[in-house]
Amino acid sequence: MISIFQDHIYRIEDYIAAGGMVMVPLMVVSALMWTLIINRVFFFRGLYRKNMSRKAASEYIKAGEFPDARKYRGAIALLVTGFLQRRSGQTRLDRFILDETVIVIVSSLDRYLALIRVFAVLAPLLGLLGTVTGMIATFDIISIFGTGNAKAMASGISEALITTQTGLLLAIPGLYMSNFLSRRAENLKRRISSVGIYLRRYV
Repeated sequence: MISIFQDHIYRIEDYIAAGGMVMVPLMVVSALMWTLIINRVFFFRGLYRKNMSRKAASEYIKAGEFPDARKYRGAIALLVTGFLQRRSGQTRLDRFILDETVIVIVSSLDRYLALIRVFAVLAPLLGLLGTVTGMIATFDIISIFGTGNAKAMASGISEALITTQTGLLLAIPGLYMSNFLSRRAENLKRRISSVGIYLRRYV
């Protein structure tokens, strides 16, 4: 089992080495992008789980009681808790506080999504850069040795193809996850905003 794992590690190292220097920023972009994606996936998952209905939220607002954290942990519970923590007791002011709480929560849903999209778009551009540097290396070899040294030419062509492949392999799932997370964020925004409007009558 250990030998198989080591063999995979060596293959990955050889793959990265064959891609040249551009593989380093590609690996950094990959690590940052997937760290942010995983962060957002768990964040949105927590907002969808153990959610409460509008009616339950209004009952907690009218009673002035915080939702039971063991029972409710979703986006609506976060809205109710945030509002009750800042509630003033004056109806007019409390409605502004409720609206502000909605805005704060809604704006937090977009955090890191633009950065994930930037990383996903940056990956194929870095891959293209690797393609250019690989082809330049190939032409340099041709200018020195001619076309007779196939082994020397192969390293430059390999660098060009590997970086292009890596850039696309990072970009495709990155863009998919970016769109997926954006849809989740939009759904939550609509839900939170509608509940915020509904709760204004109970403030």
